Amino acid sequence: MTDHPTPAHDTGGGARETVHDGAHAGMHDSAHGGAHGGVYDLLGVGIGPFNLSLAALCDGVPGLRALFLDRRPSFSWHPGLLLEGTVLQVPFLADLVTMADPTSRWSFLNYLREHERLFPFFFSERFHVPRREYDHYCRWVAERLPSCRFGAEVTAVEWDAADGAFAVTHRSADGREARVLARRVVLGVGTGPAVPEALRPLLSPAHAGRVLHSADYRAHRAALAARDDVTVVGAGQSGAEVVLDLLRHQDGEGRGGPYVRWLARTPAFAPMEYSKIGLEHFTPDYVHYFRGLPEATRERLVREQWQLYKGVSAETLADIHDELYERTIGGRRPRAGLHPGVEVTAARPDGDGYVLACRHAEQGTEFEVRTSAVVAATGYAAVRPAFLDPLEKLVDWDDRGRYRVDGSYRVALDPAVTGTLYVQNAELHTHGVGAPDLTLGAWRAATILNSAAGRTVLRVPRQAAWTTFGAPGPHAGEAVR
Repeated sequence: MTDHPTPAHDTGGGARETVHDGAHAGMHDSAHGGAHGGVYDLLGVGIGPFNLSLAALCDGVPGLRALFLDRRPSFSWHPGLLLEGTVLQVPFLADLVTMADPTSRWSFLNYLREHERLFPFFFSERFHVPRREYDHYCRWVAERLPSCRFGAEVTAVEWDAADGAFAVTHRSADGREARVLARRVVLGVGTGPAVPEALRPLLSPAHAGRVLHSADYRAHRAALAARDDVTVVGAGQSGAEVVLDLLRHQDGEGRGGPYVRWLARTPAFAPMEYSKIGLEHFTPDYVHYFRGLPEATRERLVREQWQLYKGVSAETLADIHDELYERTIGGRRPRAGLHPGVEVTAARPDGDGYVLACRHAEQGTEFEVRTSAVVAATGYAAVRPAFLDPLEKLVDWDDRGRYRVDGSYRVALDPAVTGTLYVQNAELHTHGVGAPDLTLGAWRAATILNSAAGRTVLRVPRQAAWTTFGAPGPHAGEAVR
C-alpha cells in the first residue's frame, strides 16, 4: 500500500500506502563510538516509518546497542499531503510493529490506549485510519524511543578498517560535528520526488508555487485553489487526492475555484488492486519468489504491476465521480477534464501561465493546453545519498547503479568490508512491489533485526500466502496428513 508522497512511478504517487520520504541524520555522541565510547551494533540513517519500525522492534532487545539518526527536527510523514479526510490505504495492523510483534508496546492499539481513544476507535469501526493519525502515531513512538535522535544530518559513512566498523560522521543543527562507530548501518533515507523531464526546467524559484511536486501541495493549497486553471499530472493516489481537493474548492455549483485538469500517461484512471488474493503480492512469499526471477523478468514485472501499487483507491475515484456528478445538476458541465493516456512532452512559460505540449499515446495525436499552474503528482524514486560517497568504490553496484540486495536486505560490499550495510525501500528492483509498502515494513525490519543479531529475535512466518508463486512443487495437491 504505497503512499506519498508515495513509491514511485512516473504516473502517480502510488495508491497503496508506501513510503517515499526518509531523512538523513546526526546527533551528539562522543568522538569515538556511542554515548559511552563503545561501538554500536546497529545504526540507522533516516527515521521514516521503516527505520522507525526497526527502532521500535530493537527496543529492549538484550545486548543490542542501536542508534537512529535523522536530520529533521522531529518526525514528519509526507506533510505536503496530510489533507483532511485522507486515509491510509493499508489496515491499521500494518503499523510499525504488529505484523512482526503484536505484543509490542509500540503498536497502534497501544497508542490509542495511551491517548484514551480505544473506545472511540472501536465504535468508529475503522480498518483504515486517517493519514494524519498515522503521522501522529509515528511521532508518538519516535519521541519516546531513546535510540531515536533528531535535529542533525549524517555527512559521511566510511569504512574504518582499523576499528572494523563503519565510521558515521554527523552534524547537529548548530553545526557541531561528531563521529560514531557501528558494525552495521541501515539506510532508511527513503525516496525523493520524481518529476518528468519535460517539467524539470520549470522547477525553479521563478515558478515557485505554480509548478510543484505534489509533495509540496499542502503548502501551496490555498494559492492553487485561487487560480483559474490547475493541471494535475499523474494518475496515482497523490494525483487523485489533489484533484479531489481542488474540486472541493469549487462551490456547490462548480463555480469559483479553478478549472481542474487531470492528465496521466496510464491508459485509464484505474483502481488499485485490492482483492484478498491480489494482496498476496505483498507477502514474504512473493518477495522470495520475485528474488529468484531473472533480472529482465523482474524489470518487466515491476512495470506491468503498476495497478498493485500505483492505482487509486476505489473510494477516492468514487468521491471524484460524485463531485463531478453534483456539478451536472441543472444541465451544467463540470469545470474539470480527465485525460488518461496523455504524456506531457514539453512545457514552457506563457505570460502568467504555462503551455504544456502533450501527446495522446493511443491516437498518436499531439496538442497543447494552457494552464495557470501545474502539480506533478508523479511519484518518487530511490536516491543515492551523498554521505555514501566514501563507500562508493566498496559497494557492488549493479549495471544501473543500484544496490545489489540479498534476502536479508544486505547490500553487496567489497569482501574487505567486514561490517554490514542494510537498506530499506531501495530494493524495488530486487524484491518487487512490496518494497515501499507499509504492509511489509515490520516483517522486513524483523528480518534485518534477526540478521543483525545473528539469532532469531522475532519469529517471521514461513508461509503467509495461499497463492503458490511459480511452478508447484512435487507434492502439490496432496492431502496433508
